[in-house]
Amino acid sequence: MSTTENAIASAEVHSAHNYHPLPVVVATAEGAWMTDVEGRRYLDMLAGYSALNFGHGNRRLIDAAREQLERVTLTSRAFHHDRFADFCTQLAELCGMEMVLPMNTGAEAVETAVKTARKWGYLVKGVPHDMAKIIVASDNFHGRTTTIISFSTDHEARADFGPYTPGFEIVPYGDLTALRAAMTENTVAVLLEPIQGEAGVLVPPPGYLPGVRELTRERDVLFIADEIQSGLGRTGRTFACEHEGVVPDMYVLGKALGGGIVPVSAVVSSAAVLGVYRPGEHGSTFGGNPLACAVALEVIAMLRTGEFQQRATELGDHLHQELGLLVGGGAVEAVRGRGLWAGVDIEPSHGTGREISEKLMDRRVLVKDTHGSTIRIAPPLVISKEDLDWGLQQLRDVLRG
Repeated sequence: MSTTENAIASAEVHSAHNYHPLPVVVATAEGAWMTDVEGRRYLDMLAGYSALNFGHGNRRLIDAAREQLERVTLTSRAFHHDRFADFCTQLAELCGMEMVLPMNTGAEAVETAVKTARKWGYLVKGVPHDMAKIIVASDNFHGRTTTIISFSTDHEARADFGPYTPGFEIVPYGDLTALRAAMTENTVAVLLEPIQGEAGVLVPPPGYLPGVRELTRERDVLFIADEIQSGLGRTGRTFACEHEGVVPDMYVLGKALGGGIVPVSAVVSSAAVLGVYRPGEHGSTFGGNPLACAVALEVIAMLRTGEFQQRATELGDHLHQELGLLVGGGAVEAVRGRGLWAGVDIEPSHGTGREISEKLMDRRVLVKDTHGSTIRIAPPLVISKEDLDWGLQQLRDVLRG
C-alpha cells in the first residue's frame, strides 16, 4: 500500500464515517497550496469552506498565534484576560454593532443566535412563554446540531436524528411573499444566509435582502444574517449583506474569524438584543479564550485594510467571467456566486460533482461537490491570478473529457 492508502485505511478503522473525503492526505500547506504525504502539491480551491480566507500558514496569523501561545491560551470565562476587551470592541466596530458574544464553532454561534432571539422575544417583544417562532429558508445550512437540523430540509442531515426541536417555520429562499405570510405576532426572528453556501452558492434575487430587512423592521422581528461562510471578505465585501446595502440586527460569524488556525465564532448585535443575557444563562469554556482572541484580532486588523475584500472583488470578477464562458457549451448548466465564491452546476452526462472533484484531484486541484451535480469553488483570497487561471484550466480540461 502507498503512504496515502495506508493513512486512509488506518483512519477508516477508528473514525466514524460522518464525512466522505477525497482520497488525498495532506501533510503541509502554504498560501493556496497543499502538499500530501507523497510530496504531491495541490491547489486548494475550497479554503476550508471559507475558514482559510487568508490562506494556509498566513505569517501574520501564525505570528499572532505563536506569540499568544507563549503567554496564556485559556483562562475560561471564570476570569478576565487581557485580550478579551479588545477582541469584543474591535469586532463590534468592524460589524457596526455594539456587543459581542463569542463562541467557538459556527454551529455554536447559530445555537446562540437562536437562544438570543427567543430570549429577546420573551423579554423585549413580549411573546408568550414558549411560543416564539423563528422563520428560516428552505435549503439552508446552519450546522448539524439537533436543533439546527430540526429546521433543515436536507434529508441526509435530518434522517434518524429525531425527535426534532419545534419553534421553526420554513419558507422558500428568495420568496418575500411567503415570508410575509409566515409572520405572526409570535415571530421573533428571520434567520437567513445572505448567500446559501451548502445549497450550491445560491445568490438570492435582487431586492430580496432589502425586502427582508424592511419586513422584519416593520413587524418588530430580528433579522439574523448567518455570514459564517459568506462573511469576512469572501464575496468582495466584509459582509455579503453589504452588496444589497443591508445591515441586519445580528451577525453570526465563524470560520475565517479564526484564520484557519483555531475555531472562533461570535454573535454580534446591539446592546438591546445581547443585553438580555445575565450571568449564568449562557456560556462556553473556550469561547473568547486568549488564543482565539489574539488570532481573531489579527484577522480583524487585516480586514480593516480592505486589501482582501478588493482581491476578492477583482479576482472574483475574473473567476466569474471565465466560468461564465463555460455555460452553454454542454458541460456546465449554470454558474452562481459572488466574489471568490462560485457554484458550478455540471451537466449530468459529464459526471456527478463527486466525479468531477475526483478528476480535478488527479490534476492536482482540490474542490468539493454538493447536492449531486454541483462543485463549489472558493480559493483562499491570497491566491494569485496565475494560480487561479491554472486551476480553471484544469477544470476546462476535465470538462472536455
